[in-house]
Amino acid sequence: MVSNSENPDVILVGAGIMSATLGTFLKLLAPKLKIEIFERLPQAALESSNPWNNAGTGHAALCELNYMPDTKDGSLPSTAKAVAINEQFQLSRQFWSYLVDKKILGEPSSFINPTPHMTFVQGAEDVDYLKRRFEALKSEPLFAGMQYSEDPKQIAKWAPLLIEGRKSETPIAATFIDSGTDVDFGSITRQLLAYLGKNGVAVETSQEVKSLNKTKDGWEVTIVDARTGQKKFRKAKFVFVGAGGWALKLLQKSGIGEAKGYGTFPVGGQWLRTDNAELVAKHKAKVYSQASVGAPPMSVPHLDTRVVDGQASLLFGPYATANPKFLKNGSIFDLPGSLRPANLIPYIAVGLGNFPLIKYLVGELVKSKAKKFESLLEFMPEAKAEDWRLLDAGQRAQVIKKDRKKGGVLQFGTEVITSADGSISGLLGASPGASTAVFVMLQVLERSFAHEFDGWRSKLSTIIPSFGTKLSADPKIAAASLAATAKTLKIK
Repeated sequence: MVSNSENPDVILVGAGIMSATLGTFLKLLAPKLKIEIFERLPQAALESSNPWNNAGTGHAALCELNYMPDTKDGSLPSTAKAVAINEQFQLSRQFWSYLVDKKILGEPSSFINPTPHMTFVQGAEDVDYLKRRFEALKSEPLFAGMQYSEDPKQIAKWAPLLIEGRKSETPIAATFIDSGTDVDFGSITRQLLAYLGKNGVAVETSQEVKSLNKTKDGWEVTIVDARTGQKKFRKAKFVFVGAGGWALKLLQKSGIGEAKGYGTFPVGGQWLRTDNAELVAKHKAKVYSQASVGAPPMSVPHLDTRVVDGQASLLFGPYATANPKFLKNGSIFDLPGSLRPANLIPYIAVGLGNFPLIKYLVGELVKSKAKKFESLLEFMPEAKAEDWRLLDAGQRAQVIKKDRKKGGVLQFGTEVITSADGSISGLLGASPGASTAVFVMLQVLERSFAHEFDGWRSKLSTIIPSFGTKLSADPKIAAASLAATAKTLKIK
């Protein structure tokens, strides 16, 4: 599709879940805005939003231990971050429910499916921690219905593959909650972009944004056609850089001071996958466990149900890999090309201060498929190697930022960078990423459309009923919201 306007109001860089979400918000809130989307790859949602490049977990902190680190004194761990992440995911559920009602998204099963979320641990120390985690969460409104057990028979009812053939006397424990989901973010992205395309938004693929130059009226954007090499130029009042790992490169090229000092630490991944119908039928859950010492959050081991294009599979992993690319379809020069005087100290500090992570990544790199399969056996004692195949997952670029005390820190999460005048905004980081796209894009709207935002609040409250409030503050309201979105999305 070719744009009818040489100078759109808004340019969105990257055709993934973030740009698709932001574009949809803008089309609903300000229909007259002229919007253009540029994607460097031949199709939309081929990078991080692709269902085989991510775990598809509706990240609500129901099973992910890294959102509730253990305490050193044996007290109950803090629920603050877990509750905040869950609140953010509820915004996504409400937004998707609204879009289903408005026929912008299609049949819910095309992008979201009910999938219980579990946490499974082994060893007395981790069992004690998981029990305390459960005690801390069980009274939280958004975690209502969570169950805990140390009984192998009960755990087998929840997830038979975890127990079949397990002979060890090591203590085990699990939590289970049936309000979890499996989400195909690629499907959501494609459906939203189709809606935008039908409503006057130009979605152009094989178009790489090469430079961003500030002008008195906004931004001049240089785009190169990946097929022909032909250049074209656009001017826009606002630019959003939702280009995954390449966002840092483009923000650096923009010259905004807010991007100085940032770096990214690229981490790749691999999965073991099976489509064996008998195994898939036995395991209907996403089961997370503890990460290895030094492992980044994206490498927390989990055995997952995945539903893509109506077909269910099982994934186990991910196994971390290391290369200097910021994207799966990136360049080996991405990391060295991102080095700047302003971020050298943060990069060095992170390298020196994260020896366990470096050691972990080196260990992962030298693992054979057989060694990787041994990790699966800890989850699934009767797993057979011939049922599983190894496939590459997506590439993640974790945020490195300045720190006064340490020089630089490695930050796991998602961070919005916006210029002082709000004319350009970009996204760095990874998990929980796509699951909290609605929360993150609301931040972008508030920062970059500050003058319009107050006038949009009423409409936003219609789109997202809990906008501006906290569901976790009222059990009745939380229960009603969960029930309403579950009904619309058919995830009861």
